[in-house]
Amino acid sequence: MVQLIVSIILYFVMFFGIAFIVNMLIRKTWLMAFLYPLIILLMIDTLSTWEYFTNPGQSFTTLGTKLASLTAFDIILFIFGFLGTIVAGYVMKLLRKSGYRMF
Repeated sequence: MVQLIVSIILYFVMFFGIAFIVNMLIRKTWLMAFLYPLIILLMIDTLSTWEYFTNPGQSFTTLGTKLASLTAFDIILFIFGFLGTIVAGYVMKLLRKSGYRMF
């Protein structure tokens, strides 16, 4: 239980920080929220990205099996990571609205 709480905080803060930095550098507020599912699929998947182009049938079947075998612990962590990216987008919008031009 302690590991779950620490992991939730870690995922939230880690993806908040990554999304905040990416949003600050390229000034696209919701980019990380759209890229987050792709990042998660890359984290879950053990195949190379090239396999999806050379052998799509087996690659997507393997990905579906991996997604179906996720535990509740994994899903909770991924949800809190996504929430971190969403909160980072709102913070960026709030900072821009408050007059901070570098954000």
